[in-house]
This record gives sequence, C-alpha cells and structure tokens, in this order.
Amino acid sequence: MSGTGPVEPGEGTHERSGPDVPRPSARHPGRLARSYERHRRAVLATAAAVVTLAGGGYLYASRPQPPPPAPPPHPSQAVDLDYLDAVPAPGDDFGFAVRLSVRTGPPVTVTRLDQPYDGISMTSSPAAPFQTKAHSARKIIVTLRVTECAKAPRNLALPFLHVTLRNARAIQAHSYILGTRYAQDLSQALEVACSNESR
Repeated sequence: MSGTGPVEPGEGTHERSGPDVPRPSARHPGRLARSYERHRRAVLATAAAVVTLAGGGYLYASRPQPPPPAPPPHPSQAVDLDYLDAVPAPGDDFGFAVRLSVRTGPPVTVTRLDQPYDGISMTSSPAAPFQTKAHSARKIIVTLRVTECAKAPRNLALPFLHVTLRNARAIQAHSYILGTRYAQDLSQALEVACSNESR
C-alpha cells in the first residue's frame, strides 16, 4: 500500500451484507424510511410556500406606487370676485354687491376685505371672516363712505378691492379689479358725495 488513495478490495473479495446490516427495500420501505419521506415532503411544501410568500411580498413591495394627490389650489386660483351692481345705501354712502365664487378645492375663508383709498372707509355684510365652500357662491354687500374728500380719488380707471383669502393650502392677499362698471359707479358716487359735502 502506498497510501495515496482509498483502499480497494482485493481480488475475489466483495462487500459483505449480513443480517446485522439491514437494507430497506425500495418496494417495501420500513417505518423509518416512510417517516423520513413524509417529513421531507412536509419540509419541501413549507419551503415552497415560504418562497411563494416571499416572492409575492417582494412583488407587492416593488409595485409602482400611485402618484401622491395634487395639492389643493392656492385660494386666489380658486376664487372669482365679480361686481354685480350698485345697491341702495344710507345718505351719501355708496353700496354695491359683489359675488365671491369658489370654483374648486377646499373651503375658502375671507379673512379681510378692504379698499386701498385714503379718505374712504368700508364695511361689508357679511363681515370678515366668513367661509365659502367649493362649487358655491356668496353675495357680499359692500358699503363705502367718504371720510375726507381731499384724499378720495376721482375718475378712477381700474379700482380694486384688497381681499385676504385662506384655505387648507395657503393664506394670500390678492387685489381684485372689478371692471369698468364698478369704476364708473364708484366715480359717480364719490362725485356726488363730495359735491354734497362742499355745499
């Protein structure tokens, strides 16, 4: 023997199989073999289920996510303010109606309503703050009173109202130009009020 490889049986020898070395028959497996086979099948079925669940979990986790919802519009982008008409007012005051419409998005609150001219005071009904829901409109009656004719403007071309709006997204101060009819009505009312004062 050289010790360089496994020991091989010599000539005329063969492996011995006696009663002390039981060999399970392929046709009639013993109880141990049957138990082993059942256990192996259960383990393989469990492993297959785990692999299937893991694969499904990976697919679920890696699926494309829907885009986040768009943020609501800024309040000034959702609101229209339109001049309706002059309305009766006491004395030399000038009253007019506007319609505030909220086209879309969350409710909008008017936190402030004002005019930019010195020499004129203003009130509104309803008084700010008030809220208007989406897809609805609110009529606002505005009353202007001349407090000092020397500071009141004349022949207004593009008069506007300052409105501060708030919704779930932002608070914005915005100026709304109410158009030529409002400019004419306001100029006429200021002329009447200040001519009466000078008498």
